[in-house]
Amino acid sequence: MGTRRRARELAMQALFYMDTQQNGSPRMLERFCENFNLPQKVRPFFLQLVNGVLAAQPQIDSLIEKYSKNWKVQRMSCVDRNVMRVAIFEMLFCSDIPPKVSINEAIDVAKKFGTEESGAFINGIVDRIRLAIENGEEPIKAVENNTE
Repeated sequence: MGTRRRARELAMQALFYMDTQQNGSPRMLERFCENFNLPQKVRPFFLQLVNGVLAAQPQIDSLIEKYSKNWKVQRMSCVDRNVMRVAIFEMLFCSDIPPKVSINEAIDVAKKFGTEESGAFINGIVDRIRLAIENGEEPIKAVENNTE
């Protein structure tokens, strides 16, 4: 498994953990890292994803709700919403990653951790967001990203 794929999976798991605890504090992230021995080569991208999603979560969740057609983020499965958060963060703030790569990675992670329907559900929403961003319908706002 590639370094970035492993970082994405761990980021989704960390976000899932913080989401279920309703606590996105640095201490919760530390606790996650203490319990999952993160390889050094995975850690920088993992931290970029988790901290970036946490910083941009209101903006990301707003996009998910806008393009999900009658779904509230909190009613989605915890796996699905956190997989989407990672993919959308990448599309908004990781210019070195092509959006289609972010989408394909999200689908693969969802198939591994979610339900049978997760891949198609996530693909539909995240691809609509990709198109809106590419068409200039969704302005990209800067977000502070603390990866330390």
